[in-house]
Amino acid sequence: LGDRRTWGLALQLYSVRSQRSWGVGDLTDLADLTTWAGTAHGAGFVLVNPLHAAEPAPPLEPSPYLPSTRRFVNPLYLRVEAIEEYAYLDDSARREVERLHASVASLNAAEAIDRDAAWTAKDAALRLVHQVQRSPGREIAYRAFLDDQGTGLLDFATWSVLCGAHGSDWHQWPAEMRDPHSDAVAAVRTDQADEVDYYCWLQWVLDEQLRAIHDTARDAGMPVGLMQDLAVGVHPDGADSWGLADVLAQQINVGAPPDAFNQQGQDWSQPPWRPDRLAETGYAAYRDLLRTVLRHAGGLRVDHIIGLFRLWWIPQDRPPTAGTYVRYDHEALVGILALEAVRSGAMLVGEDLGTVEPWVRDYLRDRGILGTSVLWFEYDSEGRPLDPEHWRELCLATVTTHDLPPTAGYLASDHVRLRDRLGLLTRSIDEEMAVDAAERQAWLDVLRNRGLLDPGAGGAATVEALHRLLMFAPARLVGVPLTDMVGDRRTQNQPGTLDEYP
Repeated sequence: LGDRRTWGLALQLYSVRSQRSWGVGDLTDLADLTTWAGTAHGAGFVLVNPLHAAEPAPPLEPSPYLPSTRRFVNPLYLRVEAIEEYAYLDDSARREVERLHASVASLNAAEAIDRDAAWTAKDAALRLVHQVQRSPGREIAYRAFLDDQGTGLLDFATWSVLCGAHGSDWHQWPAEMRDPHSDAVAAVRTDQADEVDYYCWLQWVLDEQLRAIHDTARDAGMPVGLMQDLAVGVHPDGADSWGLADVLAQQINVGAPPDAFNQQGQDWSQPPWRPDRLAETGYAAYRDLLRTVLRHAGGLRVDHIIGLFRLWWIPQDRPPTAGTYVRYDHEALVGILALEAVRSGAMLVGEDLGTVEPWVRDYLRDRGILGTSVLWFEYDSEGRPLDPEHWRELCLATVTTHDLPPTAGYLASDHVRLRDRLGLLTRSIDEEMAVDAAERQAWLDVLRNRGLLDPGAGGAATVEALHRLLMFAPARLVGVPLTDMVGDRRTQNQPGTLDEYP
């Protein structure tokens, strides 16, 4: 990027559906959007939600921020027809794939995402494509991928097979299956080799489609290209929890202490790294994770990057208010992150919002890691909106974030009503609405004082004016949520919830 600044799209890929999708936005949809943004509109990057893998069979975890593993990718995002072997299906198999596609086509226009139905159809189609014999060159490439990914991929594929037989919570499996190094697990790899191979193959074709998107971004002239997102942690019952149990803390969840937007605190139900075991193992699991995520990325956003310094540990079955901070060797964790980014040629953006010690932001900045500035959170020491000219240069600046409604919804206080409905407020809704109205009015006054917003302007004009305000900031990166571009106002991700919000 050098001294230049650029703008880019920020989006939740599952929501980016086209007429050719299988009910969920996929990697071909992302490639099309990348070309549109870069070639037609000069965007420099496209930031996506975490693409990490979920369970291999319904019910699928809906949140991309609570994945089964952070190292591997969710095959829900595959475009079946973009796999090279699809062209060599026989007539019968092709008709079946077309039938499966047609059975979920109506989901592309549905109000909510039905991951279970979409994956059930796509999984059946992918199994047909997996049976097609690969050309000699393709076979060599596949075997090289398997060698490169090593035992980590084999463990993940084996976990996926075991899920089919025993359910997605490995704690409930037969005792001999709970240890990935047991003889019983080794026997499954041998006895069900074809099924294990299927899950390995899914990661290979995902790798190919991600590489194609990265190439698309470069061809479109994007200086950054595809910016991936690294979630804070993993599902407590998932693949990493099983395969990496020796370096993850047991009976502990990660979360956040109470703050203005989550007044009861947050429990993310994710097991944290054990700092002692990370060091004893040479940070191998952490290094493997970063290398895989950065394989085809021009940038990486690290969600809650403060977690590389300290994490809010909550004993299981206790409320978030009962947690405490546990510190990590940030020199090692940040150093490894920076090293792997340099090796892959990717830039780093840290989500450094919330309760943050000031020296941490300085530490990250001095190592070339950009921070995150969200308009609604930028205030001076007197509690007044901070003029954008005084925002940080080394940051990704946005009006809103994936943890809040789109700007149109935020302007309408949708987030307050939603949190009240979900029981996440600690004071009355009238008090919360009054505080929210005052904060919103302060920013609208800034827009009017700068001549960016006419009196009586409507919602769309206000959204545009807020984004114009970002252009006064020196920020190297400016992000525009796709939801704001299309005028949506529905919250896509509500922190602090599991099943309460669809």
